[in-house]
Amino acid sequence: MLGLIEITPWHWAGFILFVLFCIAVDMGAFRSRPRGVTFREALVWSAIWFAVAMAFGGLLVPLRGREEATEFVTGYLIELSLSLDNILVIALMFAAFQVAPELQRRVLVWGIFGALTMRGIMIGVGAELVQHFAWLLYAFGAFLVITGAKMFFSKKEAVEPEKNPVLRLARKFFPVSPALDGQKFFTRMNGRFALTPLALVLVLVETTDLIFAVDSVPAVFSVTQKAFIVFSSNVFAILGLRSLYFLLAGAIGLFRYLKAGLSIVLVFVGVKMLLDPHEAAPQWFQARIPTVASLLVVVAILLVAITLSIVVARREKPVA
Repeated sequence: MLGLIEITPWHWAGFILFVLFCIAVDMGAFRSRPRGVTFREALVWSAIWFAVAMAFGGLLVPLRGREEATEFVTGYLIELSLSLDNILVIALMFAAFQVAPELQRRVLVWGIFGALTMRGIMIGVGAELVQHFAWLLYAFGAFLVITGAKMFFSKKEAVEPEKNPVLRLARKFFPVSPALDGQKFFTRMNGRFALTPLALVLVLVETTDLIFAVDSVPAVFSVTQKAFIVFSSNVFAILGLRSLYFLLAGAIGLFRYLKAGLSIVLVFVGVKMLLDPHEAAPQWFQARIPTVASLLVVVAILLVAITLSIVVARREKPVA
């Protein structure tokens, strides 16, 4: 049996180049005319991104071992599931700013690029801090349990752009054109440089992802503290976010119990992080939950939430 390879800076560089290639493909470098994304196209691309993620997980088996591959798949599914709540908020933003479907694609692609950058920084800092201060894992675990509980009992989300501090700051320092200028983020107004409303939507998407990352990044640290696995699982979940949005945005409201399911997932991974053995914990407090068991629990919670939502929605559907 071949020995496991060590992750070197060359592997990081190669992976980042692959990600940039994927983003270039997603941006449709050879298409200059904006257009909407059909349901069929979104379904195909969602399947492609999922297949690529699973192929990467399969590649990890001979290179880094089955345990690490399972950690990647578990982290990926946690990130992908938590991004569903993000999709709902993004859909509300587009509705609030009346962004046409053919322009939503551009915002999402650039939003993904920014999200990858921000999460890369957060994961790098988080992995370094966890390595030196193991007790932070307990802080992350407690935070996830509290966040999951708050999400479970929270009311329906609403988008209020006028209350967003980043948006108010942008409007304070830059003039904003009253109308869209095609797919442009920047324009000229009275001879001056100005932001378009589409740029404000992009700012909202980026800040919203940053807020969601505060929950989702610690959630993956409950599965593994290996920076490369945490980062790659985040990356593949984010790469599939655009196609997943166009696949589910119109029907996300039907999944009424999805938010409850996601909150239970957060509580579960938080408890797992609190119980997993760490150097900072007394031995009597430690109870390791295997990664495979974590994966099965997360999948089961999501399947129950989605199935229950669909069953209830069908029963309430009026008879013609």
